[in-house]
Amino acid sequence: MSAEEAYKMQVAIVTVSDRSYVGLREDTSGPALAEFIIEQGHMVAVRSVVPDEEEDITSILLELVEQAIPLILTTGGTGLAPRDVTPEATRKVIEKEIPGLGEEMRRNGLLHTRYSLLSRSLAGIRGQSLIINLPGSPKGALESLESIWDVLPHALRLLQQEDVSHPD
Repeated sequence: MSAEEAYKMQVAIVTVSDRSYVGLREDTSGPALAEFIIEQGHMVAVRSVVPDEEEDITSILLELVEQAIPLILTTGGTGLAPRDVTPEATRKVIEKEIPGLGEEMRRNGLLHTRYSLLSRSLAGIRGQSLIINLPGSPKGALESLESIWDVLPHALRLLQQEDVSHPD
C-alpha cells in the first residue's frame, strides 16, 4: 500500500485448526499475518484460534462483526479435507460475496503452486466488516493477502460509507 493509500485498519485474525486449537501444533499462520499487518502500520485488535467446526467459526465471525472490526482474516480450513469448512461457515455470515478477491488470490497463487487451484478461499461483507478466508499455510496466507492488499483500503472506505472516488 502506498503512502497515499495509508489507511489505518483494525484487523482480526482467526486461525481455524483443530490441532492448533488443542495445542498439538503451533499456530504459525496467525502470527505471520499479524506481523505483516503490524509492518504495514495497522493494528491487530483480535487474534483467535478455533477448531474446524462450522458453528465455532460462524460464532467467532459474528462476534467480530458485532465488535465492528473492519477487516477479519481467517487462515485455514479452505482446502478439500472433510473438516475444511471455513468457506461454508463464512457464507452463513456474509451478506454479499466479493468473488474477485478469491479469484485474484487463486490467480496469484498459481504463480507459486498449482495447488492454489484447490483453494476455496472466499471474501465477503457483513455490515461494515470485510471477511477474507486465507489458506492455512503461512506462505499461502501471506501470498494471498499480499495479492489483494492494495485494494483493501478502498474497499474498507466504501464499507464505512466514506465518500470515495474510484482510483484510476
